[in-house]
This record gives sequence, structure tokens and C-alpha cells, in this order.
Amino acid sequence: MGKLNLSAVWMTMVTMMLGVVPWRSIHCLEVKQEKRLLVGMTLLPLAASTGAVCLDGSPPAYHLHRGSGAGARNWLLQFEGGGWCNDVASCAERSRTRRGSTRYMNTLEVFSGILSNDSTMNPDFYNWNRVKLRYCDGASFGGDSQYNDSTTVLYFRGQRIWRAIILDLIPKGLIQAEKVLLSGCSAGGLATFLHCDNLTKFLPETATVKCMSDAGFFLDVRDISGNNTIESFFKSLVTLQGVQKSLNQNCTSSADFAYQCFFPQYALAYIKTPYFILNSAYDVFQFHHIFVPPSADPQGRWDRCKLNTTACSPGQIAVLLGFRNEMLRALESFEGSKNGGMFINSCFTHCQSELQEAWFAPNSPRLHNKTIAEVVGDWYFGRKVAKEVDCPYPCDATCDNLVSPPQGGGFYNPLFSSAINSLLLVMCLLLQLNMI
Repeated sequence: MGKLNLSAVWMTMVTMMLGVVPWRSIHCLEVKQEKRLLVGMTLLPLAASTGAVCLDGSPPAYHLHRGSGAGARNWLLQFEGGGWCNDVASCAERSRTRRGSTRYMNTLEVFSGILSNDSTMNPDFYNWNRVKLRYCDGASFGGDSQYNDSTTVLYFRGQRIWRAIILDLIPKGLIQAEKVLLSGCSAGGLATFLHCDNLTKFLPETATVKCMSDAGFFLDVRDISGNNTIESFFKSLVTLQGVQKSLNQNCTSSADFAYQCFFPQYALAYIKTPYFILNSAYDVFQFHHIFVPPSADPQGRWDRCKLNTTACSPGQIAVLLGFRNEMLRALESFEGSKNGGMFINSCFTHCQSELQEAWFAPNSPRLHNKTIAEVVGDWYFGRKVAKEVDCPYPCDATCDNLVSPPQGGGFYNPLFSSAINSLLLVMCLLLQLNMI
């Protein structure tokens, strides 16, 4: 097969995997120029003495890249995301993957977007100490219980993992922190709601501590069939994993049911630490799994719309507009908060802070001509008011470089984009070597 034909085959494969035309910001020149920062894993084998272990009993882990210069005493802590498990069967299955065991995790992680050490890609946080907390408990670092039967042992110890990692970082410089940002993506974004105020108890009173959730504002909302799929899911998750102890006590004392405080829209009002909400009003994870889950669409009428938003009918776009309005209503009181920040765009995407193309790049999404990185920086450093809300889809032309995630059973794997980027990187390297 000739070089040109083989190259075409590779590009066709990528296009088929994406389900759309590859986004404009990915091409060989940019892949070649991007500096890929790989950061090694730190395992905490001694944490087992406090019961801080993953679902399968393996030790927890994190990745730390040291800060420098003016950022040497500043810290960015990023919770990894990756869905949840709400019953013994799904948690047992999860325990045999990298989502439930450090035994299956890569020992090197790519730090990009908000974790980048390049000032041209991450202007405000590039020289901070940046930490990625690996996710292996299935309850947004919130559980504290255990399941045993004759054949299965599962450790629901997310809360203890959180504490063990923080205690390990304290002598490494966290105790001297001057500025701290706790953030996370997806299930990791939800984890910031659980641990934001708690973090301040470990830090100097003089430290500036703020928190940000990226794609973690999961709504308590009925699906298109009228069922509240996510409510029953979160309720069983909280019960199984013993998350009640990690929920805000002021929230649980005010709520009808304690599990409701696992939903960010109910917990947010009780968080005292300054907070930033980064979310799409058309978040594709919630669109695909909460608002239009497969159980609510047994005949697959939404399949084409999920694969390609340009294939959505006017009626479907109107339904999704209703989902957007639900999110904005849930954020109404927060929008008036003095210390809060927001970037709510209308891109069909999920998790934007660790994706360089979304965080800070020439083709990044913008609101009032500002990237996500610029608005988050304005909020954290108090440079100006940082509350941006997009117009409804499809008015935002800056979204067209983002791609909806793939379809499939279970919960969306947030590393899909990284896998595609890696495939494209290999393609470009091979092209440079004239191998394809």
C-alpha cells in the first residue's frame, strides 16, 4: 500500500472513532510543537495502615510536578474524574480496572491544560506545584465503608484516600502554601464540592484557598421519560459507599434526604470557600447519561443526535434548551455571589480544564473574547468580575473545535480525547519519519 493511501486509512480510522470530522486545532504542526509533560506516580503504600486504599485494596496515588520561582509556594490540586459505581457488581468490576486499582494505572500522566508547566499554555498556574489525585474509589473521594461477602471484598475509602494524600503533601511544602486552588474534572469536579471547605483545615490561615469544579455540576433533574435516573443512582451510591459522613452537615440538616447533598446544586450554598463553576450548559455526559439515558430512549430516537449534534431535530434542540435552562436556574443564586466565578458555555463537551485545546489555545472556546484560562485567572487573582454565561446553542461559533465524546455502555471515559490525541501524535511522528 502506498504512503498516501495508508495515511488516508489512518485519518479515516480517526474520523470514524470520533464520529465527526477531526477538530480544526489538531494537526501535525501543533502536535509536534506541543511539549508533552509526563509526570511520575507517587504511591502511598503506608496509607493502608489508616485504611486508605483503593476498591481492591491497592495503595492510593498521586502525581506531583514541582513549582518554581514565584509559584514555588502555590499549589493546584486536581481530582481525577471517571464516573462512579453504585452497587456491588459495578464496584467489583471497577476494582479490576484503573478506575478502582492503582495496579492497572499508568505510572506516567500527561499534564496539560491547567496542569501544564508552559506559560504559553497555562499563563497563571504554570509555575505552581501541580498535583493530580488519582481516582480509585468510585464515589468522588467521598466514601468510608467496606463490603464483605464469601467471595468479594470492596474497600470504599475515598474519604481516607483524600486525607492520606493531603497528609503526604503537607511535609512536601503544602503546609507552607500561600495560594491554593482545588479543582477537578467530572466526578473529580464533584469531589471539589465535598472537600473544598475541608481543605482549609489542613492549611495555614494565611493561605488563599479557592475551589473550582470542571464539568462537575451534575443536576438533580428528570430525564426525558419523566424518571429521575440520576437521583436513584446517587442515592444508592451514597448508601453503599457510606458517603453520608463526607456530606456537608449544614446541607444534610436542611435537606429532605441526606443523599441530596451529593448533588452540587444543593451543597454549593453551604460552601464558604470562594468557588468557580466551569461547565457546559449542554454537558454531553449529562445529556447522554442523565437527561437522555439509554433507558429513557429504548427505540434510539436520540442516537443520531447524540452522535452528531447537527443531526438533532428542532424538537430535540428545544428539549436540550430546557436542560440548559434547568442548569441556569440551579445557578441563579450562585450567580449573585460575591466571591464566585462562572464560565458556562454552550459547547457540546465535557471537561475542559485539562484539554489544552479548550483551556488556552488559539482556537479555544471564548466568552466575550476570553478563554477559560483567562476567566479563571481573573477570578482567582481578583483582576475583574468573572461570571460568563453563553447564549443558547448554536450561537457560539467558538465551540466548533470541540468534539462530543463517544457513545457506549456505562459512564463516559474522560480519557477518550487523550487517546485520540495520542493516536494523532503517533500518526504525525510516523509521517515525519516517512513511514506512512
